[in-house]
Amino acid sequence: MEKFDVLDGIVAPMDRANVDTDMIIPKQFLKSIKRTGFGPNLFDELRYLDVGEPGQDHSRRPLNPDFPLNHERHQGASILLARENFGCGSSREHAPWALLDHGFRVIIAPSFADIFYNNCFKNGILPIVLDAQVVHELFEAQHATPGYRLIVDLQRKAIERPDGEDISFEVDEFRRQCLLHGHDDIDITLEDADEIRVFEQEYRQRAPWIFAATGS
Repeated sequence: MEKFDVLDGIVAPMDRANVDTDMIIPKQFLKSIKRTGFGPNLFDELRYLDVGEPGQDHSRRPLNPDFPLNHERHQGASILLARENFGCGSSREHAPWALLDHGFRVIIAPSFADIFYNNCFKNGILPIVLDAQVVHELFEAQHATPGYRLIVDLQRKAIERPDGEDISFEVDEFRRQCLLHGHDDIDITLEDADEIRVFEQEYRQRAPWIFAATGS
């Protein structure tokens, strides 16, 4: 997993509440578990004017001119500004995969669905919860300023506005350290690889019949 320290990025808006995971990545695109290649289908039903299907040449599909991610001012955005209860619905991990594959590393919202919130950290995305009024102010600033940027500093747990003012945010320390070091669940497990091997050897001696039955 890529490390996260400081991100200076363009902000793109998703100005609606209760955006569910089926809206983030529709169900017909869940056939792959490669974690990559989902970016073109992020917000597929909102982003395109036709019905999306796996295997299409997305460069030839008609874009919805009213959808913010299709606007020139939001190209290359790495910070998504959202409203309440972002990521609700089913628990599909493809949702953060699609967001990450598109280029988003930070999502700012007043609240998130719990499973989606946890899945973001596991896949290198920093979800930040801010007061609804603060989020509203960021939406207003973003709408008024083409190419609006924020600096997200995970070390300081602060978001720096263009005028230099900081917005502090809270994040679980364990999750913060995982992002700072680029550690996912597998990396954390492998840190104890030596102890795991010792346990396996001892357990093989205590219960040899289990390993005989499995042929291992």
